[in-house]
Amino acid sequence: MSGAAIAYTRLARPDVGLVSVSEVAEVIALIRDRVETPMIVDADTGYGNALNVQRTVRVFERAGANVIQLEDQTFPKRCGHLAEKRIVPAAEMVGKIRAAVDARHSQETLIIGRTDAAAIEGLEAAIARAHLYAEAGADILFVEAPKSAEQLKAIVDALGDVRPLLANMVEGGQTPLYSAAELGQQGFSIIIFPGGVVRAIARTAQDYYRSLIKTGSNAAFRDSMFDFDGLNDVIGTNALLALGKSYEDEDKSEVAETA
Repeated sequence: MSGAAIAYTRLARPDVGLVSVSEVAEVIALIRDRVETPMIVDADTGYGNALNVQRTVRVFERAGANVIQLEDQTFPKRCGHLAEKRIVPAAEMVGKIRAAVDARHSQETLIIGRTDAAAIEGLEAAIARAHLYAEAGADILFVEAPKSAEQLKAIVDALGDVRPLLANMVEGGQTPLYSAAELGQQGFSIIIFPGGVVRAIARTAQDYYRSLIKTGSNAAFRDSMFDFDGLNDVIGTNALLALGKSYEDEDKSEVAETA
């Protein structure tokens, strides 16, 4: 669950630290109500200091997060592929990781330690930070925005035996694009494509409205859309209505028996 995607869709704003902990927790709960798939949640910087991180972990875990990602940027943060990021001292981030580990209710809730230091202090410094985050208890390591295949390899060589590694694929971002299979072969365990669906939907929405303005109808765009019944099939409308009706029938039976 991408923090950037929440900023894009709920605020129509960029990923520059405008989304609050409560807004993210609400989205986690809404997704968890419909989806059982394990969920990685972007918690940005934890929304403050180590105590804020602990509250964030508790709130997100209760809402349904299975994996919580924390990064070492200052607050407010920026998207990992934007310029002019700033990072906190490594010791401060180590404290945040320790706080997150202490706050989780279940040992099955995993903590991702992300560093944005590569763009600021260089890749060696970022790898050094990742080692510190692992020692502090991070279950997964994420070195953000490597700029080449050589840097991706260096990350795996240095950290692949320390913790599972996460790679982030963003079209037009700092990192070369590879498939999940290719990155898996290189030594990465988790591959994320954050905000990809939002970028796809945004492009489709532009095309849709251009067509509507041009033609005054949806007819020209119809092959690129679900029709009314098709969308209701996707979201399970008939099943939900049937469930509601089953409770109505039970209520009527109970009334009849009482009478």
